[in-house]
Amino acid sequence: MSLLRKGGQLLNSVPCSAAMIRACIFGLLIGVSQAFLFDFGTSNWNGLKVTWDANIFSSRAFSSLPRTESDAKRAGFTMISDCGAKSNFAGKRYVLSGDTAVVLLYDVNGYIAGIQAGFPATLQNGYPHAPLKNHPFVMSDGKQYITAYFVDPSTICSKGRTSNLFNSEGTGTDLFIQNGTTPSQILKIPHKETDVQKTMWTKGHCFPTMGVHYWYNIRKDMSCDEFYPVFLLYNGGKLNAFGWAFNADLSSTRFEHPPLLSFGAFLNPVPDCLSKEGRLSTMHIYLTSRPELDTC
Repeated sequence: MSLLRKGGQLLNSVPCSAAMIRACIFGLLIGVSQAFLFDFGTSNWNGLKVTWDANIFSSRAFSSLPRTESDAKRAGFTMISDCGAKSNFAGKRYVLSGDTAVVLLYDVNGYIAGIQAGFPATLQNGYPHAPLKNHPFVMSDGKQYITAYFVDPSTICSKGRTSNLFNSEGTGTDLFIQNGTTPSQILKIPHKETDVQKTMWTKGHCFPTMGVHYWYNIRKDMSCDEFYPVFLLYNGGKLNAFGWAFNADLSSTRFEHPPLLSFGAFLNPVPDCLSKEGRLSTMHIYLTSRPELDTC
């Protein structure tokens, strides 16, 4: 079934399951019906959810995460390091049931400040490879972590945010990807799609319930050793989601595992090397409360 068209021209023909087709159609219908109610002109990061699923009604799809430390504790999350305890990262770090696929970062006042994903440093395929070690992956306690901050990391363990700021700013003010072994080494992501188009981020394709994908310096003949494991998602020209993309088969249910035939729905071009990588693990991270309304 052809899902994506632009200017009347077929972009990709992707074999989809019935569940995926239903999800795409539902997303499109919702987007059309809400077109006059949903303001794409603002960047209102009013939520935090992870994991896309073809069945948007499944328990794992668009899973909400606590945005305050007190809510995290009530939900069963436990602290793995406090502010200042790990100089490699900024924030109080919390996980649920030991699953480091999602590590939530809170500031000194207990408000959401970022998110991490971590996996064992001794994966069978040797991932991450040398070009990605220490930027963006950072080793800590026998795991490789990748980190995103939603506020300036220099403020997280010093002053944090007040309740008034959290109530007015929501999940955060900006997206920063840690690209070194300290929180001061960051890559700031443009809020506007028109600004990201002036950078090394390469435009991929739109997918309903996700957004317009951007990948860093993608080339058809690139080596997957340098495949940057972050993608950006824009809706209505505004950044409101992003995600991880790892060349490794990771077991947490937080991760998605897109089939090879679907890569053309998200990447343009699709690097040839990806066909040799085996099963990939991805995770969509939404900064709004209604990602099912994202229709690009």
